[in-house]
Amino acid sequence: MALKHALAAAFATGLASMAIAARLEYFEESLPTSLNPLYASSMVDYRAQELVFDRLWYHDPITNNLESRLVERWEVAEGGKAVKLTLMSGLKWHNGKNVTSKDVCFTVNAMLNRSTPSPIAEAYRQVLAGCDTQGNQTALIRFTRVYHNPRERLGFAILPESAFKSTAISPDLEFSARPIGSGPYNGNKGRRGVSFDAFANTHHSPQIAQMQLTEGGDPAVQVKSLINNSVQGIVAVPPPHRPELSGKDEVAMKSYDLRSWWYIAVNSNKSALSDKRVRQALNLLLDRTELRQYSIGVAPGEENTPCEFISGPFVQSSPYYNRTVSTVERSDRAKAEELLQAAGLTKTGGNWHHNNNKITLRIGMHSPLDNEAPDLLDQISNQLGAAGFDRQVFKISADNWTRNVITGQSQEYDLLIGKWSFGLVEDVNDLFHSRRGTEGKKNIFNYANTEVDAILGEYDAARTDTAAKDAYHKLHETLADELPYLFLWKLDTKSAWRTEVRGNIISPYYYFTEIDSWKYSQ
Repeated sequence: MALKHALAAAFATGLASMAIAARLEYFEESLPTSLNPLYASSMVDYRAQELVFDRLWYHDPITNNLESRLVERWEVAEGGKAVKLTLMSGLKWHNGKNVTSKDVCFTVNAMLNRSTPSPIAEAYRQVLAGCDTQGNQTALIRFTRVYHNPRERLGFAILPESAFKSTAISPDLEFSARPIGSGPYNGNKGRRGVSFDAFANTHHSPQIAQMQLTEGGDPAVQVKSLINNSVQGIVAVPPPHRPELSGKDEVAMKSYDLRSWWYIAVNSNKSALSDKRVRQALNLLLDRTELRQYSIGVAPGEENTPCEFISGPFVQSSPYYNRTVSTVERSDRAKAEELLQAAGLTKTGGNWHHNNNKITLRIGMHSPLDNEAPDLLDQISNQLGAAGFDRQVFKISADNWTRNVITGQSQEYDLLIGKWSFGLVEDVNDLFHSRRGTEGKKNIFNYANTEVDAILGEYDAARTDTAAKDAYHKLHETLADELPYLFLWKLDTKSAWRTEVRGNIISPYYYFTEIDSWKYSQ
């Protein structure tokens, strides 16, 4: 640890002599829960960890090509069930030790160790079968099966073997607050923020000496702080505050592609909602154009909108998006009522009934989304109420959402409003596959459909990009009919940075992948 701090201090001195700014501060949505990549549970975690660690492979934000700062060469091995890679020479950890193939295999083995209680590791246990070193620089990573895109399955961060006593890595180690990585910055997590100190390496040359992450709090306060130059950036600016910043010459608005889409999950296990005609009717009752206008501020007919409607479980820029499936932008109450009546529902006293019982929809929303789309929960409730459904609304905390909703333990709700974000791999199998063994781990309402499971099996069995696209195009079409989710939109995230911050290329999902190019001139 002493060596680590000595190296950081030496590098900071070097930066000062080059007249590079000593400190840049920015607002995040919250503090990261952990700086250990095995325990990322939010986008804040991923963004902070990107400053400290190198991922084995990543997508270039300009070309979208797969790149690596660690791997010099690679090849597919063992009939497609393995990748053999050779590391670049001269790579260093923040403690001064060399990055070797042992570190790569240690990371794989830590994820495969079931005593590592990490949801991320659990997901990789379905993908990775093992790792062997072949000399100091070469590792052979084995998969559980053949993948058509093997390198995209290797987007995990590499951990230093020397920092741990075993491959059983717990979340409460000191490493989670003061990790050792190979990335451009050291990280140190405190109670009020996280500081990142630059670290020079053969594959990184950061040009900002220190970065300070601060929890944002009130968006209006964040905006004033940015305008007054008390901070230099806001990672996520809520839509209502974007116009004020857009008019400031000293501020540049930047698009941040989270590769995310918004949805309303439908509990198809509830009696009335088990009939897909009822789900289709709910889909037609939603006026997405009005929802977008009143919660996000997008006027009808506005061009270049930050909010793009979708009809399935992918963003429109994805190769998996099926453009033959139309979006529902305006409500069609007449068609919806036909479907409800065909499903056996009756309308009495202005309210819909099923089996002579008035339907009351319990609608929940992931509470952090209220910052991005204020009043969306109430707007959806009002539209369904105007159509004849009684409702109760609930805001669900981030902890409760992770602990109960994603794990399928919130069956008391009828509708849940949320957002999914995707990194290197747009694999939605866990969202829609029946919960069975290790499958369907993120299936919110435990939706089960044998046809959908079969299509997901086709994607798993794909050996080419074309076969994978064909399977997911079919999935898109099927889900748009079945509607376990009512698909809403992709909402662009906007960041705001002072114009003194230059060269700040923002990478989709991970954000700080190209931090070496950032400059800050005070």
